[in-house]
Amino acid sequence: MNARAFLCSYTPHPDSLLKQRTSLSPPPTPRKSFASAARFHSQVRLISRGRRYTFRVSARNPGLKSEQYEISDVREPAKFKTGEVEDGGVVVPWWEKFPKRWVIVVLCFSAFLLCNMDRVNMSIAILPMSAEYNWNPTTVGLIQSSFFWGYLLTQIAGGIWADTVGGKLVLGFGVIWWSIATVLTPVAAKLGLPYLLVVRAFMGIGEGVAMPAMNNILSKWVPVSERSRSLALVYSGMYLGSVTGLAFSPFLIHQFGWPSVFYSFGSLGTVWFATWLNKAYSSPLDDPQLRPEEKRLILSNSVPREPVTTIPWGLLLSQPPVWALIVCHFCHNWGTFILLTWMPTYYNQVLKFNLTESGLICVLPWLTMAFSANLGGWIADTLVSNGLSVTTVRKIMQSIGFLGPAFFLTQLSHVDSPAMAVLCMACSQGTDAFSQSGLYSNHQDLAPRYSGVLLGLSNTAGVLAGVFGTAATGYILQHGSWDDVFKVSVGLYLTGTVVWNLFSSGEKILD
Repeated sequence: MNARAFLCSYTPHPDSLLKQRTSLSPPPTPRKSFASAARFHSQVRLISRGRRYTFRVSARNPGLKSEQYEISDVREPAKFKTGEVEDGGVVVPWWEKFPKRWVIVVLCFSAFLLCNMDRVNMSIAILPMSAEYNWNPTTVGLIQSSFFWGYLLTQIAGGIWADTVGGKLVLGFGVIWWSIATVLTPVAAKLGLPYLLVVRAFMGIGEGVAMPAMNNILSKWVPVSERSRSLALVYSGMYLGSVTGLAFSPFLIHQFGWPSVFYSFGSLGTVWFATWLNKAYSSPLDDPQLRPEEKRLILSNSVPREPVTTIPWGLLLSQPPVWALIVCHFCHNWGTFILLTWMPTYYNQVLKFNLTESGLICVLPWLTMAFSANLGGWIADTLVSNGLSVTTVRKIMQSIGFLGPAFFLTQLSHVDSPAMAVLCMACSQGTDAFSQSGLYSNHQDLAPRYSGVLLGLSNTAGVLAGVFGTAATGYILQHGSWDDVFKVSVGLYLTGTVVWNLFSSGEKILD
C-alpha cells in the first residue's frame, strides 16, 4: 500500500507556537497487515518544542487503493516529564508499560474480592435473619450449606468449560450469575425458606466456576517463576473480600436493615463485568494490544496448544499426586469453610461480642490471611528461583498450611480471654494461607493444560467438605460444643499433612 498523506486540523494549547494546519504521513506498514484487515487503528503523536499532540487515526477497508483516513480524539498538548520513556520515537505513558499479565491478575483478584464479599455477608446477616424468622441452629446450618449445593455442581463443569472455551467467558458468566443471586436473596427469604435455599444454591453455581476459570487464565498468562505470587495475590482477594464484607455488613445492617447488604454487594458485580469485558483475554495469544516483549516473556517457557477437546480422565485419576491433591483439598476446606461461615456466631455466642463487634473482630484473621498468602507466595517463588525443587517447596508451604492451624485451634480450649481467642484464630488462619503456595499452586504444576479441570476436580472434594462440614457443625453444636467442632478440623489437618508429604509432587505429570 502506498502511504497517503492526510490533513488533520487541531487547536493547539495557547502556549504552543504551532498554529498552522499540519500535514502528517502515517508510517509505512507491511502490505500483509492491510490485506487481511477490515479496519486498522493507530495513534499519531506530534512532538514539537517539548509538547506532545496525540491523534487517533483509523482507516476503513484499507487495501491497495488510497483510502480516506479519519482522525478522532485530538488530545490536549502535554508537557514532557523528566524520565518519560520513548518507544520508537513515541512517548509511552507508564500505564501502557504496566505488564498486561498483572492486569489480568488484578482483575482476577477483584473478582475473588467480590466473591467472598457476596459469600460472607450471609454469615453476618444470618444473625438478624434467624431472629426475624425464628430459625434454630440446624436450620441456620442448612441455609449456610445450601450455597455449597450449587457450588458443588459447577466445579468440574466449570473446569471443562474454561479449558474448552476460555476462562474469560466463564469467569465473566460466574460473576454476573452470583451477583444476580445475591441481589435476589432478600426477596427469596421473604417468600420462604425453600426459595432462600434455591437462591443460595444458585449463587453457589456462579461462584463454583470462578476458581477453575481463574486457574485456566493464569496458567496461560503467568510464567512459572511468578506463579506462587500471582495465585497468592488472587486468593488474597478472597481474604480481603471477607474483610470487606465482615467490616461493612454490620454498618449496613444497622443503618439500612439486613437486605441492604445483599443489594449493595450484589450490584458491584456489574461494574467489574464491564471492566472485564474491555480488558481481559483468555490467552496472551488473543490480546492484540499485548506488547511483543511481554508476549515473548510469557511464551518463552510454553508452547501454544490447541484448545482442549477431550479430558484424559483415566490418566489423571491414575496418578497418586492427583489423589493427594483431592484428599488434601478436602482436609483443608473442612476447617476453612467452618471458619468462614460460623466464626461470627462463635464470637457472638461464645465470646459474647455483639453483632458489630463480631463482624469487626472477624476481620482480623482474614486480614492476617491476606498478608500471609502474599508473604508465602514471595517465599515460595524465591525458593524456586534459588534452585529448590518445586516439589519440596510445595510440601514445605502446605505443611505450614496444615500444621499451623492444627496447633492454634487446639489452643482455643485453653485460653480464658476473648483477646487470646481472637489471637489464636488469627494465627490459625494466617498459617492456613500458606496453602496458596502449596496445594492451590499445584494444579498448574501437575497439568498446566488441564489445570482448570484438575482444580475443578480437587475443589469438588473441597466443596463436599464445605457441605458436610458446615451442616455438621450445626448438628454438633446442638449435641456438643465448639471444642468438638475444632477437634474434627484438627484431625483432618493432621491427616492432610501425612497424605501430602507422602504422595504430592511438583513435577508435571501430564502435558
